[in-house]
Amino acid sequence: MANPFQRIHDVFNNEKTRKVLVKARLPIALAFIIFIIFQIKKEYFFYGMAISFFGEFIQVWCFSSLDKQKTIAIRGLYSITRNPMYLGRYFLILGGLVLTGNISLIIFYTLFYYFYMVNRVKREEKTLKEIFGDDYLNYIDQVNRFFPTFKITSFKTLFFFRWKLFFQNNAHINIVSVIITYAIIYYVIFKIIG
Repeated sequence: MANPFQRIHDVFNNEKTRKVLVKARLPIALAFIIFIIFQIKKEYFFYGMAISFFGEFIQVWCFSSLDKQKTIAIRGLYSITRNPMYLGRYFLILGGLVLTGNISLIIFYTLFYYFYMVNRVKREEKTLKEIFGDDYLNYIDQVNRFFPTFKITSFKTLFFFRWKLFFQNNAHINIVSVIITYAIIYYVIFKIIG
């Protein structure tokens, strides 16, 4: 029996669609922020912000242990899940949606992100297998794709953090962007809209 969701997977794997979305990601992000600002309910602000900051914390930890395509990322959060960056990004955006209190929007986003993440990760894994070969296959055998594996070999590996990688992967810019975005949202909903 064919996968009933295959058409959705096909859309997320369509090269032309992916190229358009990559080029349009900044305008999409700005449109998203503007949309969210007009949907925000004050009572959800601090919950949404906390969820987004949790996601940002995960991303920053990942940025600080990821040496892209030079070594297999097996330190930091990568020692317990192969794709913590995508989980962090999920929570970062989820926090913005929580600001609205709109459960339907949150469910739609979760489903959309699931298909995005699964398909993107499968493409990345194919590339990483080609680059790192058996070393990457051994890593796959030891660490789950998304759900954390709590077979920590050492806390030193888990709590790995390098400032060089932090700056090399632009974690500082990412942090500032999230803080500025939430400061603007705060200002608009508490000072302007009141």
